[in-house]
Amino acid sequence: MILYSPQDGLLTLHTAHTTYQMELEPHGFLRHLYYGARTDNADFRYLHRNYDRGYSGNPAELRNDRSFSVDTMPQEYTGFNAGDFRTPSLRAVHADGSYAADLRYAGHEIVNGKYALPGLPAAFDRDGNAMTLIITLKDTATPLQVRLYYGVFEELDVITRATEIVNGGTDAVYLEKAASACMDIPFGKWELLHFHGRHCMERQAERVPLGHNAQTVESRRGASSHHHNPFVILCAPDTREYAGECYGFMPVWSGNHKTEVETDYLGSVRVVTGIHDSQFRWKLEPGQSFYTPEVLLSYSATGFSTLSHNYHDMIRYHICRSQYVGKPRSILVNNWEATFFTFDTERLLRIAREAAKLGVDLFVMDDGWFGTRNDDNSGLGDWFVDERKLPGGLRPLIEGVKELGMKFGIWMEPEMVNEDSDLYRRHPEWVLRAPNRAPMYCRNQLVLDMSREDVRQYLYDCFSTLLRDNEISYVKWDMNRSVSDMYSNALPADRQGEAGHRYVLGVYDLLERLTQTFPDVLFEGCAGGGGRFDAGMLYYTPQIWCSDDTDAIERLAIQHGTSFGYPAFTMGAHVSACPNQQTGRVTSMYTRGVVAMSGTFGYELDLNRLSDSEKDEVRLQIDAFKKVEALIRDGIYYRLNELEEQEFYSVWEFAARDGSEALVNLVVKHVLANAPLCHVRLKGLDPAATYRVEGSDSVYSGAALMSGGYTFPMLWGDYPSMQLRFMRVG
Repeated sequence: MILYSPQDGLLTLHTAHTTYQMELEPHGFLRHLYYGARTDNADFRYLHRNYDRGYSGNPAELRNDRSFSVDTMPQEYTGFNAGDFRTPSLRAVHADGSYAADLRYAGHEIVNGKYALPGLPAAFDRDGNAMTLIITLKDTATPLQVRLYYGVFEELDVITRATEIVNGGTDAVYLEKAASACMDIPFGKWELLHFHGRHCMERQAERVPLGHNAQTVESRRGASSHHHNPFVILCAPDTREYAGECYGFMPVWSGNHKTEVETDYLGSVRVVTGIHDSQFRWKLEPGQSFYTPEVLLSYSATGFSTLSHNYHDMIRYHICRSQYVGKPRSILVNNWEATFFTFDTERLLRIAREAAKLGVDLFVMDDGWFGTRNDDNSGLGDWFVDERKLPGGLRPLIEGVKELGMKFGIWMEPEMVNEDSDLYRRHPEWVLRAPNRAPMYCRNQLVLDMSREDVRQYLYDCFSTLLRDNEISYVKWDMNRSVSDMYSNALPADRQGEAGHRYVLGVYDLLERLTQTFPDVLFEGCAGGGGRFDAGMLYYTPQIWCSDDTDAIERLAIQHGTSFGYPAFTMGAHVSACPNQQTGRVTSMYTRGVVAMSGTFGYELDLNRLSDSEKDEVRLQIDAFKKVEALIRDGIYYRLNELEEQEFYSVWEFAARDGSEALVNLVVKHVLANAPLCHVRLKGLDPAATYRVEGSDSVYSGAALMSGGYTFPMLWGDYPSMQLRFMRVG
């Protein structure tokens, strides 16, 4: 719901449980008033008082009113070099060389439905209930305009933000910063919860207090990165899973990003988020617009769990477009950790035969099937089948897999090229590479310039032919290096600052073409594991390989951190061999299965090497997962122990939306002698119903399980685990 009160100059956005209010201030400034728990019929102008603050200047028309300063005003979107000395949202260079933007209100419109962003992924209005507010701001001295877009998803408690910057003049303007959203929180004490990491250890939750300074969460690696996920949370010091205030900020963006959190000298907190301004300079020609990526905002007054549920449902219903969002996913086996590059048709079919016997649905062939690709030093870019490994091409292999009753999937890395490839030898100008400089290498590969139409057309032709000529049900889209040497041979010198942004737009364009041409193919995102796990990629790929680290105990922290913003059905999770190839850790097959069942379940090993007892356990795992797959995919996810308790054990739950059942999972990371008992309170049950633990005679009331909780028996050994399914019986 969007309300406008012309007599008061108030714009109010209501969702089911939140209110967002701003004021069209009499002098043309767009003042942010409130974002928090829903409050009907409230005018929050009373919260803000003006005082003379030293060294906080005054607009020219108010120079005699020293209490009025934009340097202390909460704002919706901030200009630059016009009196607000805090973090700006926009930095523009005009034709005369001046850096300035003094943005004032020039009008607004309220429309039914949800806005779209040209060339960018953005939330869509599936059910026709969303509304859009568009506010136009104009610079006081130039024809530069800024349009602020607000999308209101009332039932999900999510407000989207995006910005369009319009050059209404006759000379080019250079944008050196173009944030998607700014939000000022003038009162309260806050902490920052962010999700840092590295390759094989992504999205580690870290909670830090805010000081009187600026903190940034950012990536300059050309992708959202293993190192700093773009999703951040601002929370009160007393916020926990099921109590306390918190705000979420989730950019729908897969490239360089930057979220700045600044506490000013009065204790007000400003969050500015969007494209990273490092090596960004966009030439905005007269009459042209620049659109920023979207940001999903949400607020919870009842802890992190509610905030997570808001994002999970937003992604489920309004970000992921794939038909597979609401369908069972195939249980797959991937050959990578079984064979690496050393395979042929018969070796792959041996794995597939054993997989079929055990109940696997999908066989996926990973890296090494194309060009001359016997290691990672050659072949990328030559997307034709290596018939020395696969005589007769893919068809004999695919037919063999189909005869076993399974589907076939394939790995690809479209954005990369090796110098030792036919493609590079034909088109060295197609890579990102600064003139007269040796490039930086990673895995001995270079990055294709995805901003180029000819590059994208080549890749589309290669992969559309592959998918059209072969019965392929699944594609794993990988990206195995950070992007450096950002220089495009297709852009003039004064547009090189656009190369990084145009690269990501090009990736989106290719994904859009392929996913729309082949809607029945399930695309999984990957970037060395979880190096591009973001809402932008989820718009095109409904699941993403969560991490190259398949160690079950390491995966607990990775999946825990990921769950704060992203639903379980988006997380690729597999059972792998032990000792684990990343850590050398030995973990039971049962525990590996419990952890992998909290995502899109599969196997990453040579099933022929398992013992008979291990194969029996795989059969049991697959049977168990198929019984609860719909619950894991569509149920409500709960973290049952707090962040600080994760050192010793991890407990999480999937509850059916109708309260009919719940799946509770426990993994003990550190078994203690004479340990305290592990006790949790379940969530999402029907308090009036009775529940039985599957496989036992134990019966409990829903009220008891949610109020009194459940106490696990003492578990012993290395990394023990339990999985309990509570079924409603009355």
